[in-house]
Amino acid sequence: MLIVGINGSPHNDGNVAHLLCVALEEAKKKGATVFIENVCDVFEGQKKPYCDACSSPCNRSCFEGTLLEESFEHLSKADAIILGSPVYFGTVSAQLKAYWDKTRALRTEKLLLGTIGGAVAVGASKFGGQESTIRTLHDMMLIQGMNIVGDGAFEFDAGHQGVCGVRPVEEDSNAVKRAKILGIRIFEEARKTVSES
Repeated sequence: MLIVGINGSPHNDGNVAHLLCVALEEAKKKGATVFIENVCDVFEGQKKPYCDACSSPCNRSCFEGTLLEESFEHLSKADAIILGSPVYFGTVSAQLKAYWDKTRALRTEKLLLGTIGGAVAVGASKFGGQESTIRTLHDMMLIQGMNIVGDGAFEFDAGHQGVCGVRPVEEDSNAVKRAKILGIRIFEEARKTVSES
């Protein structure tokens, strides 16, 4: 089983990355292979770092032979994906939005259809737009036909929409706890789809 975390922050070792690593570590303990992708890294070498719908359906010409193409290969093989973003003006980062817009190539081929998805958002304050960012992350995944789960698991509680953290997340014990639960839930749900196929 492969679970991929997508760090939509411009900081590879920041708050979003920390919570993604916490969640992925729990899934790894259960037996999953985990991988984290930093969107800023995969945009290296991109002449056009945003989608302008130059072809329909997407012909992949803007990212063929690049790190972005490699990243999408990881995504297309994933049994589950956790999207993470800092809160920028109440929604996802521009970096993550640009990355996800280019996944229209995967959407054309239905490569993420049925993939399990979860979300992590980090803001600067307790009520700093985390839930609106989570909703955007969910919308992005739903448009791919993914199956969304929250941060609840049978051995804990029903959970909420996803992990909402306040920076610095190392000091946000609730966010760390919720990230661990999300990692477990993501693993459990992905295991169901793996055993069915």
